Amino acid sequence: MSFGKVMPLSTGATIPQIGLGTWLSKPNEVENAVEAAIRAGYRHIDCAMIYQNQDEVGRAFKKVIPSVVKREEIFVTTKLWNNSHKPELVEKELDESLKQLQLDYVDLYLIHWPVAFPPGGDFEPEDPERPGWVKLDLETSLVDTWKAMIALLKTGKVKAIGVSNFSIDHIKGIAEATGVWPTANQIESHPLNLQDDLVQFCKEHNIHLTAYSPLGNNMAGHKKLTEYPEILEIAQKLGATPAQVLIAWGVKRGFSVIPKSVTPERIESNFKQVELSDEDYEKICELGRKNPKRFNVKTTYPIFWDINIFGDELEKTTTNQIKIA
Repeated sequence: MSFGKVMPLSTGATIPQIGLGTWLSKPNEVENAVEAAIRAGYRHIDCAMIYQNQDEVGRAFKKVIPSVVKREEIFVTTKLWNNSHKPELVEKELDESLKQLQLDYVDLYLIHWPVAFPPGGDFEPEDPERPGWVKLDLETSLVDTWKAMIALLKTGKVKAIGVSNFSIDHIKGIAEATGVWPTANQIESHPLNLQDDLVQFCKEHNIHLTAYSPLGNNMAGHKKLTEYPEILEIAQKLGATPAQVLIAWGVKRGFSVIPKSVTPERIESNFKQVELSDEDYEKICELGRKNPKRFNVKTTYPIFWDINIFGDELEKTTTNQIKIA
């Protein structure tokens, strides 16, 4: 069973440490996955407009609220997509997400990426001048969007606001311009992507970190983290699955962790927590110190984004910078 641990947020609320991610889940799988997760004890569900499956999550919620859980017992996160960064669109998209999820409010609303696209029907509009590349909105700043996010706090439709995939500079920029710090930053976090500076910065500013892709991912066909001999060895020693070891690594860093799965057995297994010794934790950190790797870089799989988000080696050919203010 999960340790049932919750993490404090700067708002005074708490977030359950283990949640269910719904990114890259195929249509018609998510409804069953969310229902299975809640029945297995999960109380933290992570969603987003871009995942294009929130209506299924909403149907799952209808099946379990209030028969299995009360609404206030579930922590629900969703995210603002890039084509709604213009201030006048921020609440409109939130309303659409709430409609899809069949909820009156979300516990946490995040800016999904520090990147704006032109508004309109396409989630990733292709640049007519550059086929295969996304069209960017380089005018709307992060501060513009963040001010609109702050305004949502008065509506009762969100309990807290935060960001996702933001760097130290992005966070500093919006906080210094508005005086409002994000409650959370959701980041790609696994042993190959340590980001120690960002982790330290968020700790110092009481920004909670949520780890997505805690098991790594296979977007670019790399070896799976669950297949690394170092992970397998620790898993065997603890009588745990490799996924449980990787989730325990994120937990030991003080993150909430949102592994994605659609199979009921794995959903249950990911929720069964194990604890890492300091020695095993360090051994796992060494993987990222030797061979750092970020999987979710938008220059590596289509549709491509010509913008430098992380300052990653894989982004060095990009020609655009993020407009912070």
